[in-house]
Amino acid sequence: TIRSYFPKCVAVVALLALSVGALDTFSAAVYEHTVILPNRTETPVSKEEGLLLMNKNIDVLERAVKLAAKQGAHIIVTPEDGIDGWVFTRESIYPYLEDIPDPGVNWIPCREPWRFGNTPVRQRLSCLAKDNSIYVVANIGDMKPCNASDPQCPPDGRYQYNTDVVFDSQGKLVARYHKGVESTPQKQSRCTTMTWKQRVVSCCYQTR
Repeated sequence: TIRSYFPKCVAVVALLALSVGALDTFSAAVYEHTVILPNRTETPVSKEEGLLLMNKNIDVLERAVKLAAKQGAHIIVTPEDGIDGWVFTRESIYPYLEDIPDPGVNWIPCREPWRFGNTPVRQRLSCLAKDNSIYVVANIGDMKPCNASDPQCPPDGRYQYNTDVVFDSQGKLVARYHKGVESTPQKQSRCTTMTWKQRVVSCCYQTR
């Protein structure tokens, strides 16, 4: 199993009991890498440029996922901000965000990539999990539109969340945890808990 130092304030904790035969235990891989960042994180880029950078980081994660699965891991936890990076402004992070649905929608992005709009990052993470038969925990950005009927809706009409997602070994989105919301005033983040056997995803609270 891949072992790596993970210097986060309890950034991600994943506990699960896998229903694989008579297994009472599971093997977990925790991975961290030097994130590829844009030249200037405070300067907005196009959606295409943002996706290009995220794919470079996912290329690195892909090698780790394959190695973890080969070594018998049932789940791999990838680093916080390991796909899009950090030190963004509210405006400059926007091109890196996708609208992530509630896990209750029963969705495998690898099989239905356009069901909830253009979702290339979720599609790729889902396929990594599915193709390697491993649970994948990743940290990406979520956005949720809002309007004037919500008194806390930001002026730009959207909430932006630092979000943990989990894809099961079939590539299905099974958990979404909004770590923090960047808005003023703050809106309480909500944890979507996975519902099979005992699985929990959590991380320290922080705004983007």
